Amino acid sequence: MRRPIRRGPRGRAAIEAAASVPTWSGPKTGGDSPETMRWLRAPGWMPKGRRVYVIGDVHGCKDKLVALHRMVAQDLAERPVPAAVLVHIGDYIDKGPDSAGVLDVLAGPPPAAGLRVVNLMGDHERMLVDALAGDRAAATDWLWAGGRESLPSWGLDPDLPREEWESALPAAHVAFLRSLVRMHQEGEYLFVHAGIRPGVPLAEQTLDDLTTMRQPFLFTEGSLGAIVVHGHSNTPQVVTTPNRIGIDTGAGMGGPLTCVVLEEDLVGVLAS
Repeated sequence: MRRPIRRGPRGRAAIEAAASVPTWSGPKTGGDSPETMRWLRAPGWMPKGRRVYVIGDVHGCKDKLVALHRMVAQDLAERPVPAAVLVHIGDYIDKGPDSAGVLDVLAGPPPAAGLRVVNLMGDHERMLVDALAGDRAAATDWLWAGGRESLPSWGLDPDLPREEWESALPAAHVAFLRSLVRMHQEGEYLFVHAGIRPGVPLAEQTLDDLTTMRQPFLFTEGSLGAIVVHGHSNTPQVVTTPNRIGIDTGAGMGGPLTCVVLEEDLVGVLAS
């Protein structure tokens, strides 16, 4: 299990430069309220009558997640659609103040009745899941990556022996973590936590790449076989390129938690 890769300043500057995308006046007029949708031209297409809400890396920020869920429910009530799905992109735990509270929300009912929810696995969840399975290296990685600070959110001592983690964590949280999926596809879009390895068929992508990939994925300009919607590599705002949409806007580092809304040839942006 690799430790999370640290971004150098040069790579981050290039990613941030790519985030400058002109806005487009979509089907809903804008205002100054955080409830208002901002619309961009999308690089891909969703079939008519389908809509996907995609929430970026939560990282322990329960209040931001609850606020964004409320916006999703409000938008769906105001603009009903025959088929809607909510995708959480992974990295629900660590960094922020309430990892346990975030899992309470995600393991509970959807923010709108009947809304289908897909929960992807992030690298932080993968480390914890592997640790619960007895992988001592993964346990060390998780503690180093924020697990030590997250354990108190469950009322647990940071020095609790790792062999006792599973019995001490809520059973519903453990079951939720073990239920997380690797990827999801809708329309022309592929949803993964971190990215994919260019040139490798989707069926052959490794879980390590899907949950930790940065390069060469981020700087690949050619076709990836689908428009990849991902988190993991945080930027100040949503990054939209011809082959990917990056939605990690650094919620766990003081930035907003962002949701992109994909429908037909548009991408809308909500943030809390």
